[in-house]
Amino acid sequence: MSIETASSEQNPISLSEHVYITLKRQIMKGELLPGHRMIVLDIAKQFSVSQAPVREALERLKQEGLIVGKMNKGSAVSEITAQEIRDIYSLRQMVEGHALRATMKVLDEKDITYLEGVIAGMREAIDQEDPYRLVELDMLFHGYFYLRSGNELLYNIWNSIKTKIMRFITVTNQDHPGYSLSDSHTDILNLIKSGDVDLTETLLLQGLDFYKNYTGE
Repeated sequence: MSIETASSEQNPISLSEHVYITLKRQIMKGELLPGHRMIVLDIAKQFSVSQAPVREALERLKQEGLIVGKMNKGSAVSEITAQEIRDIYSLRQMVEGHALRATMKVLDEKDITYLEGVIAGMREAIDQEDPYRLVELDMLFHGYFYLRSGNELLYNIWNSIKTKIMRFITVTNQDHPGYSLSDSHTDILNLIKSGDVDLTETLLLQGLDFYKNYTGE
């Protein structure tokens, strides 16, 4: 297995995909703030494309909850509230431990190698001062437990919340001193290797406590 690092050179993308990826990154990184109006004509001029691929891109962003819009009133970047964050992290505390336990029953050497690669990628992202990539890799690490749990419902839950988690962390918590984030994931992986399910789950869930009580201050 390889980390998701497909490049546009290796896999040419459509105009709509290019617009979608660029706008999503801008929203996730806080470059387009909540309430920012997403005007189709302006975006089309910005990317030198017709309005059709822009509308397709905006519809995808709307489906992910990154923008909101009403008929004939245009679209705008959506808000993300402290209550949403508390709800999401409370949900994670209820289900992520279960996903981890199910995954630890089936992990093999290939899985361990993959997770080690994710952590190595985190360190590279820190060295390159790329907080967005760091959070992408953080999501890959945690999302792997949902994926390998074998529970499709759990994986669907993860896919429905990970975009908001990424957006929140990227905008509000960009500065990770040293290798603290990669080190904490290394600690989790070392416990996974030890086979101590209870201790691994405890450490995993401890990392979610702060955001479960997030107030926005």
